[in-house]
Amino acid sequence: METKVRYLVDTNVWLERLLDQEKSEVASGFFDLIPTDKLFVSDFSVHSIGVILSRLKKFDVFEKFIEDLFVYGQIELLALDTVDLLDVITNIQKYKLDFDDSYQFSIAQKYDLTIITFDKDFNIEGIKKNSPDEIIDKQ
Repeated sequence: METKVRYLVDTNVWLERLLDQEKSEVASGFFDLIPTDKLFVSDFSVHSIGVILSRLKKFDVFEKFIEDLFVYGQIELLALDTVDLLDVITNIQKYKLDFDDSYQFSIAQKYDLTIITFDKDFNIEGIKKNSPDEIIDKQ
């Protein structure tokens, strides 16, 4: 029986691709490989990307990102309920994560997702995560 792994894509993976940074090709390869119905993004990531792209005056990039994910794509936006923020605090304390990483991890826990990230802060036992290149190498 095939397991149906679903992925929460971390902010840094989206930004690598959107800003055509050093790991853009790896991020792009991951997005080309994985069906969009297996990809998820947190509200925190979308807001963070909006803040960063706004500061860079890349409004067109943010508009295309929103359209590609939510207007034309099948990416599902996930959020935590206010009571779930208690889990964020617990994960900060337990795993020594900062707030944004703990938020992402709490969403991954809540929805049983594997985090896709370039962030080494998730290299902790008990956290399901892969980098985009690890997923590509498995295929």
